[in-house]
Amino acid sequence: MMTQLSTEKRPLSRRALLFAGAAVGLSSTIVPLAAATNSASVTNAAGEIRPFRAAVPEGALADMRRRISATRWPDSETVTDRSQGVQSRKLKDLADYWRSSYDWRQAERRLNAVPQFLTEIDGLDIHFIHVRSRHQNALPLIMTHGWPGSVFELLKVIGPLTDPTAHGGKAEDAFHLVLPSIPGFGFSGKPTTTGWNPQRIALAWDILMKRLGYTSYVSQGGDWGAIVSDALGRQAPEGLLGIHVNRVERATTFPVDAAQALKSGGPAPNSLSPQEKTVFADARDFLNNGFGYAAIMGTRPETVGYGLADSPVGLAAWLYDKIADWVFTRGEPELALTRDDILDNITLYWLTNTGPSSGRIYWENIASGAKLTAVKVPAAVTVFPGEVYRPPKTWLSKAYPRLIYYNVATKGGHFAAWEEPELFSEELRAAFKTMRPS
Repeated sequence: MMTQLSTEKRPLSRRALLFAGAAVGLSSTIVPLAAATNSASVTNAAGEIRPFRAAVPEGALADMRRRISATRWPDSETVTDRSQGVQSRKLKDLADYWRSSYDWRQAERRLNAVPQFLTEIDGLDIHFIHVRSRHQNALPLIMTHGWPGSVFELLKVIGPLTDPTAHGGKAEDAFHLVLPSIPGFGFSGKPTTTGWNPQRIALAWDILMKRLGYTSYVSQGGDWGAIVSDALGRQAPEGLLGIHVNRVERATTFPVDAAQALKSGGPAPNSLSPQEKTVFADARDFLNNGFGYAAIMGTRPETVGYGLADSPVGLAAWLYDKIADWVFTRGEPELALTRDDILDNITLYWLTNTGPSSGRIYWENIASGAKLTAVKVPAAVTVFPGEVYRPPKTWLSKAYPRLIYYNVATKGGHFAAWEEPELFSEELRAAFKTMRPS
């Protein structure tokens, strides 16, 4: 059974898993892709934009449910907490609901209720949602999801951002939204060669925005979306007005002496304030107890990928563990998200078989050897209290010398747009207010 998007240029209606309408034939200026930060050859495609709809064959859903029912479960953990990983009771409850009651068709309807498209950039199909605001002078905004997320993370903010007057905002707060799926994630194509690192993705995003006719725009992201937005900010292509991130890269912002202490295992430097020592302690705890997933995918993504491709419950455990770790309601993701929210995201990974391919971005990022220089464009940062790394403003000047907005939110975690869409939307309105063209 075909369960992934092919990057071959053939009519989408012939694909077994997904279908889309006929090509819209939109004209597009071909924007050459600048040299990437690796040795991969970089070219640009013709610029055709094709409508897309998700349509999973019923047989794929039946196969998923059959595999869930046939799961060979491990013995239960020998502790009463989450210190050994996802607790069997929780995962069995989730799997039972997934098999017997969860409705993927509702998730499909949510996706298909918004305009979706495919376009080829640098030989790879990129899936994206594109929603234009009805308000005049709306600001074009490209928003990028992360791992273990997808465009499902961002669906709840489409209304507040494109139609702010219906959600407590003003017409001048409106955005045109472009929500792409990272290569190897969701309905985007899967790279078959190396080189699709955050720098290359950022270059592709600039092509996408200009292909859509946006001569100026802003970028936003959390998790890998923040890393891609930072990369865009370093490249500073013509038309990029600024960026907003809700996840800050530790490597570019941690004080040098504190970073050395983390690496050596030494105590927090005396130069740190009590608040900064708390940030230091959290960073150490994360590196010691919560970073194993990244170490595996950064070095051996293919090895773990076999299990993720073969077992829906194995995939669910891998993704659920980090969702539970990173929401504001630590260890209790169902208090921050609905069970259907969580399963929409996991099911998308399963049906597209992107558990393995999505993990390769960690490997690509390390292999790129990119030098993390300062972001050149105006930048805004929101720190959500449930985020893994919560740096004080004083630590950000080197990475973001043109920092124009910094705020610590009152609630929300790593998946801020997913967990707190209204609050997240308010943050973006405030962060980008001064970046809007006059």
